[in-house]
Amino acid sequence: MARVFIPPAMRSTVQGQEIVESSGSTVLEAICDVDRRFPGFKDLVCQGESLRPGLAISINGSASYLGTSQSVTRNTEIHFLPAVGGG
Repeated sequence: MARVFIPPAMRSTVQGQEIVESSGSTVLEAICDVDRRFPGFKDLVCQGESLRPGLAISINGSASYLGTSQSVTRNTEIHFLPAVGGG
């Protein structure tokens, strides 16, 4: 199962857990699996089937530019990060 790392500000939605194991072959499927067990999680990280504006994903320590369509495997680590902008 993929490991979804939950940011501190979102942990109340998942009963305070830092990491939630999830199934699915894409980030979106993993998010939906977490949401089945912890209703409301998907609304925190997604707008429709895309990430919410201002949120980024790191997969196994690397930035993902595919967003919720990024493929995941059994040992994937998914981290949600606030998107950083500037100049």
